[in-house]
Amino acid sequence: MKETIYIFSNGRLKRKDNTLFFETEDGNKKFIPVENTKEIFMFGENDLNSKVLNFLSQNEIVLSYFNYFGYYAGSFYPREHYNSGFMILKQADHYTDETKRKFIAKRFIEGAVKNCLKILKYYERRGKDLIQHIDDIEETLAKLEEQESIEKAMAIEGQIKQIYYNTFNNIIDNPEFSFERRTKRPPRDYLNTLISFSNSMIYTYVLSEIYQTHLDPRIGFLHTTNFRRFTLNLDVAEIFKPVIGDRTIFSVINKKIITENDFERQLNGILLKDTARKKFIQYMEERLKQTIKHSGLKKQVSYRRLMRLELYKLEKHLMGEDQYKPFVMEW
Repeated sequence: MKETIYIFSNGRLKRKDNTLFFETEDGNKKFIPVENTKEIFMFGENDLNSKVLNFLSQNEIVLSYFNYFGYYAGSFYPREHYNSGFMILKQADHYTDETKRKFIAKRFIEGAVKNCLKILKYYERRGKDLIQHIDDIEETLAKLEEQESIEKAMAIEGQIKQIYYNTFNNIIDNPEFSFERRTKRPPRDYLNTLISFSNSMIYTYVLSEIYQTHLDPRIGFLHTTNFRRFTLNLDVAEIFKPVIGDRTIFSVINKKIITENDFERQLNGILLKDTARKKFIQYMEERLKQTIKHSGLKKQVSYRRLMRLELYKLEKHLMGEDQYKPFVMEW
């Protein structure tokens, strides 16, 4: 199984013959086993040249880079090797047909909200007082199907997210991480900083999985396809944010893996220190590698693999083979 490479140091990524190595500012070199590398995430200030990009393209490795604040800035998305004109036409057909697009968009919202409910019911069973929030979300979700436009469906999603985020104060046992309102670009408190960083990582993981399918990441259904380069990864990520991202956030805070000392306050907001990013990613990687019993396949699959399977289901829907049903946790 190919691995994800994370680069946190400043330096230069270089190609030497048929391999890659990273050289830090103080001259330390670390070789990157290309044949076992699936993707590279760069968090430091790094240089690279066209030789490296050509080599990444030849070896089908997606490289994503993050800005000073640790948030996703962009990706080098190599020439699509599985991308097909047939699938692009199918995606475009389902995007331009309002009824078809609305169906898929609602399924993404449905999957995301039902996974949020699974998370809340999990903590409710463990003594957290969440029953009123659960009832409110279920009542609001019941209105989703009657919404006549994607904008109205997204408004329902927005109402539910507000209720959902307010439950974080019941789940997290730490007043330093209290939730008041969602803030981003830049986040204004510790919890919003973690949420934004977590979401950035999940968007990028899903983008890497899309690269391994016939789908075109530029055509999404819930998020409007416009001059923004990628949207499909934003759509699919909604389903996995609560399952992978939020569970990781609850874990690192409640276990005091990340504390208020892991943040820096700056004029433009709050950012995670490098050491905290490493700790968070370590826990998120563990979560991605966890397996669950897949009821359809009758075997154990990892959460990372579930992302790919979700894309395969979407492909089948677009081709008219099987109606898309979003992944919802069964526990």
